[in-house]
Parts: sequence; structure tokens; C-alpha cells
Amino acid sequence: MRVLVTGASGLLGSEVARLLVRQGHDVATFQRRPSGVAGATDICGSVTDQAAVLRAVEGAQGIIHLAAKVSFAGRAEDFHAINVAGTRRLLDTARAAGVRDVVFVSSPSVANSGQAIAGLGAEPADPQRAHGHYSRTKAEAELLALAADSPDFRVAAVRPHIVWGPGDTQLVERVLARAKSNRLPLLDAGAALIDTTYVDNAASAIVAALHRMDDVHGRALVVSNGEPRPIGELLAGICAAGGVQAPSWTVPGAVARAAGVVVEKLWTWSAREEEPPMTGFLAEQLSTAHWFDQRETRRLLNWTPAVTLDEGLARLAVYYGPVMDANTGARADHKGSAPTGMNQRDSQGISFSDAGCGDAVP
Repeated sequence: MRVLVTGASGLLGSEVARLLVRQGHDVATFQRRPSGVAGATDICGSVTDQAAVLRAVEGAQGIIHLAAKVSFAGRAEDFHAINVAGTRRLLDTARAAGVRDVVFVSSPSVANSGQAIAGLGAEPADPQRAHGHYSRTKAEAELLALAADSPDFRVAAVRPHIVWGPGDTQLVERVLARAKSNRLPLLDAGAALIDTTYVDNAASAIVAALHRMDDVHGRALVVSNGEPRPIGELLAGICAAGGVQAPSWTVPGAVARAAGVVVEKLWTWSAREEEPPMTGFLAEQLSTAHWFDQRETRRLLNWTPAVTLDEGLARLAVYYGPVMDANTGARADHKGSAPTGMNQRDSQGISFSDAGCGDAVP
């Protein structure tokens, strides 16, 4: 099958593309800069460009759509242009081009109003109740995607929850950087129970959805490891893997949420490019329970996570790897090499690579 993967320069998108290549599919990737995924053909462009989208979908039988603007702050119109208008453009163009199947990669935040989630499934996406520009526009895009589902143009939504792994700049690198500088507090003592998804598991679930469209089209499914743990324990595990001291100071969640809203507004007003240290949405994620019932997801996808949380942390420790100073015997700062094709991303999930677009990466 010829499969187009949008947004394949990020952590999850690149792993999805590599898995499809390993399975023997003819894989094309579509993003503003090359993905670096070996065996895939890079097509450069943006979902905001109709001509580029038309070029990307040509000949595709299936599409996995991950391209999105992912940030804790920014202008609402920028999120809308990529996450909503870009998704609509891709769906309309794909349907006109005769594409059969589309997996829209969404987020559990599309149905989260800030309240604790304990053992729920995939509740309906709700742009009015979702918090933050990212969540609201992803909710709107998911509704567009599922509304497009039909017997001849099958669409499913997969919502992986808090994806992480080696090379992750969105969660792991931020946790380590802030913990190292003692800027990472535990909200409400880190007691909130949360679930996460190791990147290999998220990728295999997304690809499983493409293969099981008969069972999942027209539906949204939440994906996670199914191993909820207190967030303080998770952060300590990431810090241990990265060789930094785990956070030990605590801030009331209500205080962090209020401060986060103020910081987010200041960041947006000043048009600063770097991510803010705290936002209302981030504070919610760090201080409220959010874990999901995975039984329906696993049944419909005929899928189970291959990498446990503890195994993922062990892989993270190998990635960072203890590098000992030959003179002092102390551990030196070290960042392991990212997996093949992994690159640092900018605020829109775009990566940089030396390869040229339009050619398969050897």
C-alpha cells in the first residue's frame, strides 16, 4: 500500500513512517523539511498550501495525518490555519484524489475540560470545552475528520496520550532541563495519577488503525500504555534515566493553574517564540488525574503495547547513557544520539535535515 504520513519529522511521525517502511509499504512523508526516514520518499510542503497537498496525496491509498501546530502558547489564528484549515484541505484533497483510508492523529485533550479523567474511554471531542488553542483546534479538526467518514472514504481518529521516548523534545528534554535548573515543581506533591504512551506503542497502534479500518472507521480511540502512575513517580523515572535530580519541591495545583493562565497571556501578547515555563493547560495536566480504559482500544485494534513503562524508562537510560569523566569519575552531561531520522523540532513540530525533498532516503 502507498501510504502518506504527514508530519513525519517529529518523534511520533518519524516512528510511524519507519514502522510502515519495515512492514513493506510504499511510504511518502509530507512536511516542510525532510523527515530523514530511511526508505521513505520526502515531499516538502505545508498543509496550508493547496498545490503541495495535491502533490503529496497523489497515488496514496492511505494517509496518516500527524502534521499539526503543537505548542502551549501562540496566536489562535496560527493554530487554526494548520490544525483546522490544513486538516480540512487535506481531507478534501484526499477524497477527490481517491484515497481510501485516513487515520487522523488526535489528542485526548480534545475531550478534556480540565476535570480529572479516571478510567473513561474516548469521550466526544468538544471544541467549546477543550482548554487552549491547541486542544480546541484539534477538537474541531477531529470533528471534521470523523464527519468525512463514509464507506468509500474511511476515517478514524487515534488519540495517543502523552507520547514520549528517546529523542523526545516535547516532554523528556523539557523535564530534564527544568529539573536540572531546579525549575520543575511537583504540583500537589505529584500525586495525580496519569497514563502515558511510549513512542513505539503509539506508532504501532496508529498503524494498526490503518490496517483495521473495517472495525474502527468513524470512531475515535484513546491509546496509552495502560499503566497509570503518580506523575511524581513518572517524573522521577525520567530524571533518573537522564541522570538529573528529581524534583522535590511542591506548589499547590490551584496556584500553578492561575499563574499559568497569566503567563500564557503574557507570552502570547509579547509574541515570544520559546515555550512559556507554565500555562493553565500545562498546570492542569500536571495536577489532575488522566488515565483511560484501554479495553475497547485493544479489542478493536487487536493490539497491545509491546513496551512497558519500565522498559521505556530503561531504554531512555540507555539513550542518555552514563558517560564517566576519566579524571574525576563523575557523570558528565551527555545526550545520546537520537534514532535514525530524529531531529530537533521547532515550535510547529518541524525538523531540520540535510537531505533533499523528493527523493527516497537511502
